[in-house]
Amino acid sequence: MSATFLFLLPFTIFSIFEAAQPGTSNISLGSSLYPNNSHWLSNSGQFAFGFYRESNNLAIGIWFKKIQPQTIIWTANRDVKLPSSEDVKLHLSGEGISVILQDKQGLSPLISNITESVAWASMLDSGNFVFYNSNAKIIWQSFDAPTDTILSGQRLLAGRNLVSSISTTNHATGRFQLSMQRDGNLVQYPANLLLVTAQYAYWNTETFTAGDNVSLNLDHNGQLYLLNSTGFYIKNITNQTHLSDNHVYRLTIDSDGILRLYSHSLTQNDSWSIEYSSSSNKCDPLGLCGLNAYCVPIE
Repeated sequence: MSATFLFLLPFTIFSIFEAAQPGTSNISLGSSLYPNNSHWLSNSGQFAFGFYRESNNLAIGIWFKKIQPQTIIWTANRDVKLPSSEDVKLHLSGEGISVILQDKQGLSPLISNITESVAWASMLDSGNFVFYNSNAKIIWQSFDAPTDTILSGQRLLAGRNLVSSISTTNHATGRFQLSMQRDGNLVQYPANLLLVTAQYAYWNTETFTAGDNVSLNLDHNGQLYLLNSTGFYIKNITNQTHLSDNHVYRLTIDSDGILRLYSHSLTQNDSWSIEYSSSSNKCDPLGLCGLNAYCVPIE
């Protein structure tokens, strides 16, 4: 019997290290997950990491465990799907998280560029999945490798993107991206352009003179703003004053290309509410119907 390992570490390690947080649910080396009924929970049970199902396939990611319907906030290797019939498991070792496919050959390893041995992992109550070294320092975290969403307390750093999913039921790479540019401007473009230029932008914060150290930040009270690395406030994007810390928030570039800030009450069995959107016109995203198409909204 042979095993093939697919390492789920698609981005380089960010330079900021953080100490292990107390009260987290630690995952020890040798731990494994299986598709049917197994996932790793954060300490409060708010977030889960593990397999989730997309149609007839399996994907691996993070979601809000206490909110229904299931809301995916991060996907590992989002364009790689596993058939749900596979004999498969996730396994934590000193090299990171691996997907083990039993009796399968011919699959090459994906990016596995960790430079230190993993001592343990944690699914944090912030929604961040992290690897620690033996000194309890974070050596990799999902917050540094977002897909289409950032959460409260998370930053989108200069040079990083959010890329939409294909749909709410398919979290593979979609058509649109939100770019935190190194000139300080936050811009939305069609994804996968050969040349990203201003002519293809369909929304921006007009902060293109702010410099190359600006980040997009989402506070725990739902405020969305731009900040530089010295702590200088660049711009408040949301401008709402009624947002509450009794909610959870997520900022998502949706499959239709519009950036939306969502809230969900912690005490009520309600649905996600839209607190902010970058556009009210669904035809604004360039390329929704093709770059040369003519879009007409249907009410």
